[in-house]
Amino acid sequence: MSTVDAHADNIADRQRAAMGATLQRQRQAFVRDGPPGVGIRRNRIDRLMALVLDNTDAFVDAMAADFGTRSKAATLFTEVIGMVSVIEHTRSHVAQWMRATKLMRAARLGGLRAEVQPSPLGVVGIIGPWNFPLNLVVLPAATAFAAGNRVMIKMSEVTANTAELMRATAPNYFDQTELDVVTGGPEVAAAFSSLPFDHLFFTGSPSVGAQVQRAAAQNLVPVTLELGGKNPVVVAPNADVRRSATRIAQGRMVNGGQVCVCPDYVFVPEDRLEAFVDTARDTLRGMFGSIISNDDYCSSVNRANFDRVVGLVDDARANGASVETVAPEGELLPDPGTRKIAPTIVRDIDDTMKIANEEVFGPVLVVKGYAQLGEAIDYINQRPAPLVAYWYGPDDADFRAFVRNTRSGGVARNDFAAQMIPSAAPFGGVGRSGMGAYHGKAGFDTFSHHRTVVGSDLPFSVTGSAAPPFGKPMLMYADVMMRITKARNRRRLSASRPVSRP
Repeated sequence: MSTVDAHADNIADRQRAAMGATLQRQRQAFVRDGPPGVGIRRNRIDRLMALVLDNTDAFVDAMAADFGTRSKAATLFTEVIGMVSVIEHTRSHVAQWMRATKLMRAARLGGLRAEVQPSPLGVVGIIGPWNFPLNLVVLPAATAFAAGNRVMIKMSEVTANTAELMRATAPNYFDQTELDVVTGGPEVAAAFSSLPFDHLFFTGSPSVGAQVQRAAAQNLVPVTLELGGKNPVVVAPNADVRRSATRIAQGRMVNGGQVCVCPDYVFVPEDRLEAFVDTARDTLRGMFGSIISNDDYCSSVNRANFDRVVGLVDDARANGASVETVAPEGELLPDPGTRKIAPTIVRDIDDTMKIANEEVFGPVLVVKGYAQLGEAIDYINQRPAPLVAYWYGPDDADFRAFVRNTRSGGVARNDFAAQMIPSAAPFGGVGRSGMGAYHGKAGFDTFSHHRTVVGSDLPFSVTGSAAPPFGKPMLMYADVMMRITKARNRRRLSASRPVSRP
């Protein structure tokens, strides 16, 4: 082992030990203080919001420095304003969600009481991404606080300025036993993933999510994975194609296309394909009179992501795809200096191209034609389930068939990210796009253990019949119960519609 490697290992060991010590202190405080009441939970949520709101300008500047170009308006809307309604909904409902659910109410008269109590898990670890480095750690942290937990956050090293600001600011609002913020590179993230949390929440790519899940499995730590994927869009045969193209093009440009719910590829009826592309092109051109000097045009977060997106487009072009760059006249794009990539429309792709299989995460839109709706549905179903599936068109039988016959984390019709508008709606993926959900009560449930508590004041034991010796009466009773159960099941089968066997 080289001296450099040994030094790096020593640093990683010290960081791992420090994080482990913090986790232990948080768990000890959790056990000592017990499950917090609604007042403490709301106070922690309020302090978390104060951390963000008191330092909003500093966070805006930090993210602009991290991205190179990212407008203040974009950061305010996506990082702060966009999460307020969800957190406010959580805060206002936490007392209701904390209540136990009563079971077997009639049996209470006889002395048998049963209920399910939501109880905190303990210490929750949160690993944040770089595309929305503030929103996507604050929102799950607020939900974990609502459920009564302590929280440790690992910020993304890609957005280092934001991470350092969060680390330096958090102690002004929280004791370390309530909230701790960790910074560092991949080796720190790997060590963080291997800690024995009571729950681990990760937002990022499926490939890194798999590594996080493997590390967590060593300690049997349950995980929630909020991942990405290639989100499909279907423009219905009877859709307003120009309105659809405008909205889809606008949605693709949010955060420079670096959003896990961005439309990735679009199916358009073959006879309306040219009209769609013409409108998308005109929309993109109208949005950006200039790009290189435009503060509203978000840069790729770093050179690695810039090169990756450019590489996907170059590979498609080299293998026969039609590539159209919607760049302002006189501007040479992509531009490595500003890490800006012009809006790009790609057609005529096939499955041998990288862009057909990798999430783009940039300002590039793939457009495909279809003759029959079933073609689009079959194509979507042959690929990993996306985080969101989009439909542009009326709410009719075709739309219902699309929802029924596809699989995705959510479905949005006629607008970008519409599935995230209701504050109470669960947000999460399925299959390769993730597991578990948060936002609203779904998040409270994710960070809670629903504990069944049953007590009996009956003069006899309900379950005593399961203990030997049994004797002939018990055997006869079991036989009668089996006959009744079988007869009931036969009646149900005969009354139901026959199902063909495979």
